[in-house]
Amino acid sequence: MNIESLTGQSDQHIHWLSANTGIHQHVIEPWQKLCAAAEKQGFELTIASGFRSFDRQLAIWNKKCLGQLDIKDIDNKLVDLNRLSDDEIIEAILTFSALPGASRHHWGTDVDFYDKSALTAEQSIQLEPWEYQKNGPFFALTQWLNQHATSFGFYFPYDKYRGGIAAEPWHLSYYPIAENCQKQFTQEKLYQCLQSSDIQLKAKILTKLTVIYNQYITNIGHNYHG
Repeated sequence: MNIESLTGQSDQHIHWLSANTGIHQHVIEPWQKLCAAAEKQGFELTIASGFRSFDRQLAIWNKKCLGQLDIKDIDNKLVDLNRLSDDEIIEAILTFSALPGASRHHWGTDVDFYDKSALTAEQSIQLEPWEYQKNGPFFALTQWLNQHATSFGFYFPYDKYRGGIAAEPWHLSYYPIAENCQKQFTQEKLYQCLQSSDIQLKAKILTKLTVIYNQYITNIGHNYHG
């Protein structure tokens, strides 16, 4: 995959399932098979977020830096930016949001999922941990995926907190392609991408990019046993 696709600056590798939802063209078939198997168990496996472009991730990042979007901590509580240094703001955002250029969603191999059949017409998905935990609407689907996702090539890269990104029980990754993308992705490529961007706190980010790369980008689970 070229650097533009790796960093979300191109969508040439993406197949669009709808106007707003796309995944990697080679993930279509395994995803459809996983959905069909889930459906047999009474679940409506649905993508809340698939491919995300660099510009989309950049908008999220900058809005959080400017206080225009909420930032939550590891306990899902709101963070007060006014109390934080620039270093602390960066770390707070990285707990739940990837750096533009470094999101696995750029690859089209990763999706945020939910069980559409578990919501009423009045309910909407929040993408919060409680929804996927015991007594939450998506707990049963999550339990089923924990048992069966790897049979279709998928796994949970953020299965638990490792001192970097918070646990994301809604985040599924198609291992065969994502692992290859991870190997091609480098700190140098990310630096080049960010250097020419208009990201907030750019100078500070570039200064501490090695720490960010090790703590928040490569610090993931490898619990795939397909």
